[in-house]
Amino acid sequence: MPAPDGRKPSGTVVGGVHAEGARSVAVSGDARLVQTGDNATARIVELPAEAYRPISEVDAPPGIDNLPIRPANFVGRTTELDKLDTMLASAGQVVVQAVHGLGGIGKTTLVAHWAATRTHGCSPILWLTADTPAEITQGLAGFAAALQPALSTVLEVEQLAERGLQWLATHTGWLLVLDNVEDVTDINPVLARAGTGGRIVVTSRRATGWPTGTAVIRLDVLDPTESLELLTGLLTASGPRDEDGAVELCAELGHLPLAIEQAGAYLAQNPFLTPRAYLQTLDTYPAETLGHGGVDTDAERTIAQIWRVTLDRITTIQPMAAELLRVLAWYAPDAIPLSMCQSITDPPTLNTALGVLTAYNMITPDLTTNTVSIHRLVQAVACTPDPTDPHRDPTAIEQARDQAADVLLACLPDHQDPGTWLTWRALLTHVDTFTGKVQSTSVTDAKAQILTRAGQFVLDQGMHTSALIYYRQALTEYERVLGAEHPHTLASRGNLAGAYQSVGRLDEAIPLYEQARTGQERILGPDHPETMAARNNLAYAYQSVGRLDEAIPLYEQVLTDSERILGTEHPDTLKSRSNLAYAYQSVGRLDEAIPLYEQVLTDSERILGTEHPDTLKSRSNLAYAYRSVGRLDEAIPLYEQVLTDSERILGTEHPNTLTFRSNLAFAYESTGRLEAAIPLLEQTLADRERILGDEHPHTLISRGNLAGAYQSAGRLDEAIPLYQQTLTDRERILGVKHPDTLISRNNLAYIYKSAGRLDEAIPLYQQTLTDRERILGDEHPHTLISRNNLAGAYQSAGRLDEAIPLYQQTLTDRERILGVKHPDTLISYNNLAGAYQLLGRLDEAIPLYERTLTISKELLGAEHPTTRLIRGNLAAAREATH
Repeated sequence: MPAPDGRKPSGTVVGGVHAEGARSVAVSGDARLVQTGDNATARIVELPAEAYRPISEVDAPPGIDNLPIRPANFVGRTTELDKLDTMLASAGQVVVQAVHGLGGIGKTTLVAHWAATRTHGCSPILWLTADTPAEITQGLAGFAAALQPALSTVLEVEQLAERGLQWLATHTGWLLVLDNVEDVTDINPVLARAGTGGRIVVTSRRATGWPTGTAVIRLDVLDPTESLELLTGLLTASGPRDEDGAVELCAELGHLPLAIEQAGAYLAQNPFLTPRAYLQTLDTYPAETLGHGGVDTDAERTIAQIWRVTLDRITTIQPMAAELLRVLAWYAPDAIPLSMCQSITDPPTLNTALGVLTAYNMITPDLTTNTVSIHRLVQAVACTPDPTDPHRDPTAIEQARDQAADVLLACLPDHQDPGTWLTWRALLTHVDTFTGKVQSTSVTDAKAQILTRAGQFVLDQGMHTSALIYYRQALTEYERVLGAEHPHTLASRGNLAGAYQSVGRLDEAIPLYEQARTGQERILGPDHPETMAARNNLAYAYQSVGRLDEAIPLYEQVLTDSERILGTEHPDTLKSRSNLAYAYQSVGRLDEAIPLYEQVLTDSERILGTEHPDTLKSRSNLAYAYRSVGRLDEAIPLYEQVLTDSERILGTEHPNTLTFRSNLAFAYESTGRLEAAIPLLEQTLADRERILGDEHPHTLISRGNLAGAYQSAGRLDEAIPLYQQTLTDRERILGVKHPDTLISRNNLAYIYKSAGRLDEAIPLYQQTLTDRERILGDEHPHTLISRNNLAGAYQSAGRLDEAIPLYQQTLTDRERILGVKHPDTLISYNNLAGAYQLLGRLDEAIPLYERTLTISKELLGAEHPTTRLIRGNLAAAREATH
């Protein structure tokens, strides 16, 4: 009946049944629906009795494990599998961040294989994808539904997840795998409430932030043999295949399991493609290759995509981290100094960025060396443009490349400071990697600058072949970016010429020097400092090949120009004066050389100071000139002073100090003080081997010098092996045609002659003379020395009919080229006179001896050892006439 006030009843009729109150229920017997008084409708579900059992009494049914498909091509990882066994066998709750590591390193694969194959005694096995809280909740809900299927239609997801957690907390023997955890805080509720009755394994890219007590396993790349096994297993799964290039491909992929699998799947579906061909494709098309696998490869499981996901996460935390990664991607993958990062951003931001990259295993820090390392494929992806990837926008990649160049260039230290050499050696690998990665499309000359700096360092270190490579590449870059006639290009051409000269390839060096000089005179002008430097370098090259008639006028022109343009007291003017003095000394014009050396030293002491490194060199040069003319009583005190000052100012291990020590030893040897000379030479050799290395050119020089001192002391059994070793090393390091190699061959021949081994000495002398005539020319001073030495060997063997024509030719050439008053010309006079004397041609020998003695007294002094030797020879010849 109607309500008294005429309103309808508050309840609603359902199938003839109505609910009176706002939350009262009306039940329809035929539809099994319920509706409350406020119009909410729901189904009625009849639950079986077991659904009402407490969760602690619910047993896990058989077959509830939800492991992912077991990987078919699992290889290696024995150590990590054993660690999982050990950790999970311990008492109490064990949370294992089992396998934190770089994306694609194989964390999921490892744990899935372990769970499926190892006897761990855990049941059931619950595998949850844990990259987000929602995924964890969904996984726990699915587990609860599997335990009690009837509840899945009654309870909400959150309620089911709660029931799943309650089950874990009230049972034992289970294994929970939380796979691919992105944020440790996402799993804290599970870790806190799961109890201690089971075991928990976590996989994550995160390296840090785990709760105290977590046992951690860091997963690294595969061993090379294991990665090869994985690749060839995939490649040959359907039958034999060409495995050419498989080893190299695994190395290029950095032995990263996912990359190996991706390559293997692609190769498996392309029967005409070999691993080497894939490697070439990867080099030419890195973005496309790293972004695609086989037909059945999940697009989300390619190398490029999994790291994009990681970078998405990293960028939300610290955007600079992604920028830093793009810069570091241009260097070598290992041992990148932290100092290279310091100019990229401010310290707080840098520290945060490094921390985030470390936390996500995108870099690996080494606290003992203050360096970081990056997997080579992470680098390959990070420096490969991809317009579809916000982290690899082409513009961002170019900016990172240019910034990497600027950072590297700024980090390259002074190559002449020995204190920086260890730093240089550490940076060379990054120089090589950067310059190799940067294609010839950059519009800046930064690559050329880096190559030039590296060339300067390795040239000073005696690494001549490497210097040639760097300088060639630098010149190519300068020509491409700046043009053939830019001043930097011209300077680069001169650098390459210097490298050619250092390896004795003067036929290639001189044309480059000439081009550089001509270009700089035309573009910069004849008075520009770089033009004068180019002219000086060309003069030195001419001097090196014995073209002194061309070298000396150039040196004189450079000095005149330098005095006019820079002033008589400019440091470069002092160097030019010293260079001219050395050229005069080379042609025996010592009466002109010595005053120049003395003037340079006086000016250097006054202008630069008595302790300036250039002043020390000037003092040493003057001492050398004094020694050349037999003024040893003046030379030795200068040498001693230079060495004492250099040890105090530059240090006992500075390269200049080692050179000065060697020079003093030579002076002692010249006066017969072998007991003082030999210890100095031994010390110098030991220091150079330790500081410069066994194969540095200066070390080879020291070894030869010590051999010479042993020879002078009659210790031939010690001298000969040193000479042999020096020759072998120079042939291997410098090449058989290098001028220093020819010197070593000459020295070995000389000691064989001294030991009476003429059958070995003469062929060496002949070979050396032939090589010098071909390489240096017939008139080079070293060629004249070889001709004289071969004549001496013929004389010792009694072959005077062959010796005398060689002596005569050598004397004629020396008189014409070096002048009659050159020390080498004196030697030729004396040697020819001696040969005449042996043949009894005293009427020819005595006048030659007399002329030689007169010149020697004038040039060297009456008491010089050479003068005394000639005087004795003359006396013997005169005695033979009676």
